[in-house]
Amino acid sequence: MAGGTWVTQNKVRPGVYINFEGDGQPLGKVGEKGVVALALSLSWGRSKQIMTIQSGETLTDKIGYDQSAPEALLIREALKRAKTLLLYRLNEGAKATATQGTITFTARYAGIRGNAISIIIEDNVDDNTKFDVKTLVSGEIVDIQTVLNVASLSDNGWVDFGGTGTLSTSAGIPLTGGTDGAVLNQDYSDFLTAIEVHDFNTVVLSSADNTLKSLYGAFVKRLRQDEGRKVQAVLADYAIADHEGIISVKNGVVLSDGTILDAVKATAWVAGATAGAEMSESLTYQAYDDAVDADIRYTHTEIEAALKGGHFVFVQNRGRAIVELDINTFRDYSPTKGKAFSKNRVIRVMDGIANDFKSIFENFYIGKVDNNIDGRNLLKAECLSYLNILVNDGIIQNFNAQTDLQVLPGVETDSVYVELNIQPVDAIEKVYMKVKVK
Repeated sequence: MAGGTWVTQNKVRPGVYINFEGDGQPLGKVGEKGVVALALSLSWGRSKQIMTIQSGETLTDKIGYDQSAPEALLIREALKRAKTLLLYRLNEGAKATATQGTITFTARYAGIRGNAISIIIEDNVDDNTKFDVKTLVSGEIVDIQTVLNVASLSDNGWVDFGGTGTLSTSAGIPLTGGTDGAVLNQDYSDFLTAIEVHDFNTVVLSSADNTLKSLYGAFVKRLRQDEGRKVQAVLADYAIADHEGIISVKNGVVLSDGTILDAVKATAWVAGATAGAEMSESLTYQAYDDAVDADIRYTHTEIEAALKGGHFVFVQNRGRAIVELDINTFRDYSPTKGKAFSKNRVIRVMDGIANDFKSIFENFYIGKVDNNIDGRNLLKAECLSYLNILVNDGIIQNFNAQTDLQVLPGVETDSVYVELNIQPVDAIEKVYMKVKVK
């Protein structure tokens, strides 16, 4: 279904076109969030495909390492706050292999993790006509099969068995030759093409390459403006984007175990935290999970300059690394698009309304309800039911159902014009006090 913004009521495709300016049970509800899209160079797993990973899910089968491994660092950081990670392996490389005579052992996936695999073949203690074939990864047994011959072997999650011949005992057959392969900018472009057909809230770039930053920025702007998909990109040091859909991370953090995450790596947490934040939630002054310091400490003057420049900054505060201000890169203020658009909490409200209305209209109204006064009143009642949820949840305020929502006929017989005035609730971020001492 089409979507996006509009200047005049001349759209061709059926869809929901929404403009924002600064000035019984309902069918719709506040949509769930928490989906991050991330592309990485990995040493195991399916290449050039989207892998869905839920928070708390075991990673070994998908990336070849458990959650605590250094190779899972950015995945781990993204899932500290996000519910779901859409992970894409950028690289392809070569598969590790080994042979025993005419029998072949091939790693299930390409990558250097395959070089940690070995095969042990032993006589079965209960039946001397059979063999115990063990698959080990870094010395740990992950699969045991008792078979008569090669034809009886079944591929497992780590090794594909092939060839013909007679099995013979071996204390260890190591697989070798696995490589990760290089990653090109085109691989990132392929990722964006792949992720476009999935639903997500944030996409994160774990690279300092300015060409890729521009690519991601253009991708998100197109989705927001042309297709009505309210997503955000999280990039390192890219305030030049000057757009509410782009968050620029200025510095990183130091974790409690001493691991230093620079701005490029810290983008994973920011993307996860942004995706997972509720519409009524600000990340301002929230602590980065398990971080004890900022990797680069800035002076007061430097912090102010960074904020004015549109950067998302971490600061040290009482043994923690906290978010100084939950902002995006937008700062080209105008009478119809003011400073509020630079606040990510406000953007979450507006994006949430746009995404939820789009879903409600597409699922229950477009093509199903007559465009007459009764149909438009039904649509208006649905909008009001949803907006009352936002009022009750403290997401918007000062909403007047009589004056702040209009549902009118559009220019053409199949169109409807909806005008909505909302005031998103922001967080208290500045406290000014006057104290008189008598």
